[in-house]
Amino acid sequence: MKKTSLIIFALTLLFCVKHASAQDYKTAVGLHFSYEVGPSIKYFYEDDTALEGIVGFRSHGVVFSGLWEKHVPVFDVDKLKFFYGFGAHIGGVGAGTYRRFGTDDINYQNNTILLGADGIIGMEYKIPTAPIAINLDLMPRLELAHGPYFDISPGLGVKYTF
Repeated sequence: MKKTSLIIFALTLLFCVKHASAQDYKTAVGLHFSYEVGPSIKYFYEDDTALEGIVGFRSHGVVFSGLWEKHVPVFDVDKLKFFYGFGAHIGGVGAGTYRRFGTDDINYQNNTILLGADGIIGMEYKIPTAPIAINLDLMPRLELAHGPYFDISPGLGVKYTF
């Protein structure tokens, strides 16, 4: 169901947005909603290459993610970018059961360190008449500290750009 909702939202975004231009911001701060919810910051150090940091809070835990991202135009729609990249995460969670996308939940008996490799793929749209960028993404994760196991975290980001 989540996958279908994400696909429908992305297609709606593509068809609703007709007039836009190239990447026109250097920095963005906002919120990222996924399994973890929290603040994010993105900085373009080149016109098409950015670094993004996300602090994600979840029940009894926090995860810090750092990502390198490449942004490329898509579908000849101005200000709409496809992006992909990779990075890593570190964090910790308390004892409990945590949902995983499309598979069984995982149960940690004690406080647990999280450490692993991340990927990211998504689309971002910068609203031409406002300093706002919206993105949909999928973050595949390889958890190494208590695994290995693989998970995919769908997300939505809303950022203020400057």
